[in-house]
Amino acid sequence: MRTMNKRIITLMAAALALLSATGQVSFTHVGQYRPIEVTTDIITSVGKNMKVYVVYDTDGVGMTFPSTTGEPAVWYSYDMRGGAYPEVIPGVKWNGIETTLDQVIPNRGYIIEEGTDRTYLWVVNYADYYMTLNGISVVNDTPCSLLSFSIDGTAPKITYTYNGQIEILDRQIKLSYNTLDREEKGDWFQKPVVETFESLDDPIRIDQPLCNTVFTLSGDRFLEEWGLQGEPKKSDVFVTQAVNCGSKAVQDGQDEGDDDDDDDGSSQDGELGGSAPAHIVFTGYPTDGVVYRIWEMALDENFENVILQYNQDEVDYTFIESGTFYMRYKVANADGSCEAYGDTYRINVSESELGGSDGRLPNVFSPTVKDEINDVWKVSHKSLLEFHCWIFNRWGTLVYEFTDPDGGWDGTYNGRLVDPGVYYYVITATGSDGKKYKKRGDINILHYKKGASSGGGTIP
Repeated sequence: MRTMNKRIITLMAAALALLSATGQVSFTHVGQYRPIEVTTDIITSVGKNMKVYVVYDTDGVGMTFPSTTGEPAVWYSYDMRGGAYPEVIPGVKWNGIETTLDQVIPNRGYIIEEGTDRTYLWVVNYADYYMTLNGISVVNDTPCSLLSFSIDGTAPKITYTYNGQIEILDRQIKLSYNTLDREEKGDWFQKPVVETFESLDDPIRIDQPLCNTVFTLSGDRFLEEWGLQGEPKKSDVFVTQAVNCGSKAVQDGQDEGDDDDDDDGSSQDGELGGSAPAHIVFTGYPTDGVVYRIWEMALDENFENVILQYNQDEVDYTFIESGTFYMRYKVANADGSCEAYGDTYRINVSESELGGSDGRLPNVFSPTVKDEINDVWKVSHKSLLEFHCWIFNRWGTLVYEFTDPDGGWDGTYNGRLVDPGVYYYVITATGSDGKKYKKRGDINILHYKKGASSGGGTIP
């Protein structure tokens, strides 16, 4: 009979070991609120994560540990004192299947040893750290940037230790409110925010929200899991003073972009400006607390020499003068105590130019090849506000004229290609810097087919 009982106990121990895998503690007489297990980031000497168990009230609560070897485990405990050695716990019971500690010693660490294997844990008596929460109000001590709070309640730090290093168990007390956020290329929108705090021992400070909002304080994670958190506490409506802004610049002929990610303050891959006239639309995006807004144009990047101001969110401007200009969007609250700036845009408008750097214009092209190489007679230019070009044949007949400097002549007259030969152009133009241009010269038209030699002659 004794042999059979011993076999049954052994089989039960083996089955329990399979269920417990690495040896999992369990608690007895816990009442209706089950202990909460928290896996910490601490890696113990045996390569396992240390665990913390939060027990609602440890009075009368026991703890058991199933054997994975069929032999009783040795239990040790230690407290918060640095350098204190674990002490063997006397009176741990063994029933052939598991070891049991009838009364948990609260707020202490445990080492349960089976041969060379050890299980490390800490048991928290939540009753010693109970969170109470009665109300919350805002303390606006730094109106443009930070907020702090006056909280009627307590939630002390829950501490534990391993190897003498004191750690804090995060209670994840929740502070919920709204602020403003902005998509890369859009306006501001209201965004809910939830921040968590490990305790109420230290002052709670946050960045001031960018919109009016109500603050809600709730928690902690343990009361929430037990269903005991009660009604969250709300502040009065907070009226923000903080301001912020975004901006973008869109130039004709370039892709729309946002300045927020560009180090040089331009909204495109290249610089803003280029050849005049440069038409750019600047748009500012203010937050809710903004009362005053202004676009400033200056001749220096420090805006000491401001030449234009626009009290509006959008500025539609055409740059016709050469030079370097700077634009920025500035906002402020009602009394001007809080300000914010968008990025600075640099606009480089080139000096006028007709022809290349040497002023020469092309004098030969071949309109019949149609290979998109030298098929159209065009002139290079920069920052021309006025332009007129006339093209004549050798008898003085006007065969073509155009007024767009980006245009050109495709070698036709009345819809048909003209004969090869010499033609003549006359150009008048005015640059954005006031410079006047008058040029004349000849244009040589070469007709040849693909495969023809440069000297004329057709190759069959």
